[in-house]
Amino acid sequence: MAQKKRPAGEFVLFNVIYEDGSLSSHRKVPSAAIDPYDRDKSVRALLDRQDQKIAEASGKSRGPIKSVTPASN
Repeated sequence: MAQKKRPAGEFVLFNVIYEDGSLSSHRKVPSAAIDPYDRDKSVRALLDRQDQKIAEASGKSRGPIKSVTPASN
């Protein structure tokens, strides 16, 4: 069965590099939640919240984010 296509622009994908050198690819961030005036800060804050939720569920926390770059398709 074919997957349902999502409307374009619903999410923006980012690659995240952590201070320990680990990489998390194609992290989804809702495009509506990104502040157009301070994109970098809002994306990092959203990714930090995602990491906190994942850490609560798994019991393993990620280190601090070193850099965030838009993912290429």
